[in-house]
Amino acid sequence: MIGTLISLLVVCVVVGLIWWVCDYLPVPEPLNKLIKVISIVIAVIIIIYALMNIAGVGGGLPSLK
Repeated sequence: MIGTLISLLVVCVVVGLIWWVCDYLPVPEPLNKLIKVISIVIAVIIIIYALMNIAGVGGGLPSLK
């Protein structure tokens, strides 16, 4: 469970950095919005899989064993 919490924290930090870089760099507006939307969609999918893993519903992130 601690590993899942750390994974969620890393995802949030990465999305925050992407958001900050999009605002910091002079990226044109349509591309700026597209990058933000894609990063949020990917983050939400990862968070849903992580929460499914915690709840024991199945799914979860694939392991490379």
